[in-house]
Amino acid sequence: MPGEPRGHTPAIDDTAATAAAVGALEGDDRDDEPSARCPYCDRPFRRERYERLHRSREHADRLSDRERAAVERVVREERAAMRRFRLYALGVLVALYFGLLITAAFVV
Repeated sequence: MPGEPRGHTPAIDDTAATAAAVGALEGDDRDDEPSARCPYCDRPFRRERYERLHRSREHADRLSDRERAAVERVVREERAAMRRFRLYALGVLVALYFGLLITAAFVV
């Protein structure tokens, strides 16, 4: 800014900078209240889907028919998401391989 000496760094409030850095690392601008809690062990989860997946693994013997159907639906969605991710990762690896192969063919 005009009028400020060169090389002068403005004072930074360390607590504000630390809080901003922690908030950026967490990657979540929402309030600290979790959106879902396990009804059996009261464990907090950021997303309801995570809570359902937790119930399917940790409390499978306690699930009602309705909860079991919801869990199965979430598991199907999770499998589909993982399949998409794996296909995307495979596509990136294939493109990278052939890109490097073509580059090497032109260089050598």
